[in-house]
Amino acid sequence: MIKKLESFLLKPSVSMHQVMALIDKNGKGIALIVDEKRRLLGTVTDGDIRRAILARMDLEKPVSELLARKVNSPYPKPLAAPVGTDRLTLLQMMKEHGVRHIPLLDTNGCVADLVTLDDLLPDQVVSMQAVIMAGGLGKRLLPLTEDTPKPMLPVGGKPLMERIIEQLRGSGINRINISTYYKAEKIINYFGDGSRFGVKLNYINENQPLGTAGALGLIEGVEGPLLVINGDVISQVNYRAMVAYHQEHKADLTVAVSKYDLKVPYGVVESDGVFIREILEKPSFSFFVNAGIYLLEPSVYDYIPKNEHFDMTNLIECLIKARRAVVSFPIVEYWLDIGQHVDYYKAQEDAEKGRF
Repeated sequence: MIKKLESFLLKPSVSMHQVMALIDKNGKGIALIVDEKRRLLGTVTDGDIRRAILARMDLEKPVSELLARKVNSPYPKPLAAPVGTDRLTLLQMMKEHGVRHIPLLDTNGCVADLVTLDDLLPDQVVSMQAVIMAGGLGKRLLPLTEDTPKPMLPVGGKPLMERIIEQLRGSGINRINISTYYKAEKIINYFGDGSRFGVKLNYINENQPLGTAGALGLIEGVEGPLLVINGDVISQVNYRAMVAYHQEHKADLTVAVSKYDLKVPYGVVESDGVFIREILEKPSFSFFVNAGIYLLEPSVYDYIPKNEHFDMTNLIECLIKARRAVVSFPIVEYWLDIGQHVDYYKAQEDAEKGRF
């Protein structure tokens, strides 16, 4: 049960951005929207915020607008239970509705407590494995990568991959596979079996470059969802939230995406044939780009060819063509892809300023 319930309560007039900040702060993935008398008006989860981002909602708008959109969802009213509901009933409700939180209400409909799945199953262990794709040549970062594989480049005094491993361990993921090709010995000699870093490492050595998905076909013994991370990505992504989102949407593959804004430094001319209809002065365009972090179900392996070069984009295309569930998970946390020199220098600057 929750000791400091106030850290979960907000009024409907606050912005969605404020709700997102509160969810991040309380670490439980949910905010409860209440009126002046603390009566429950609605719930907003981490997934709700991320779906609002995909829908391009303005996060500075009041959260009441998000609640209004939920009226047309399969669950227009917030799921709640009376104070005193037994543990088994709460677990059954969570399973039936696919949720991880249930507010507990008193006889007046006011929020008295909040129960989470972690409260009911405190010893539940994350059994998921992860894969770090570290076989790339890093050509765009030459000469830095002439003698050092890109994931071993130092960022803030430690190799980039060490930061990835630390974050995985902090999320409860201790079984990690590392796909290697270019200068694999430097990675293996540094990390060994992983015990020095509190994890168990398994190395997947590619005899030839197999692409960002091809190496996955070499992994054995994966039973549950598999988290795949490019070895040149620094992020603070909440992996537990990503797993919950993946399960909520019954996805075969979840792709983390990051919002990318492109500003055109010129006036853009819109024409109808030879006639100009409109001029847009230095417009900005927003896109969601592939962030290099994926969550896969075991069934996806049937689409990965053995010992062939196969990129994650090829896998995504195959799954979409087969009408499998491929969903986007928008990143709201820190994320940086270190693909070029300017990105590497930014990572060093961000490390100095404590941004991750």
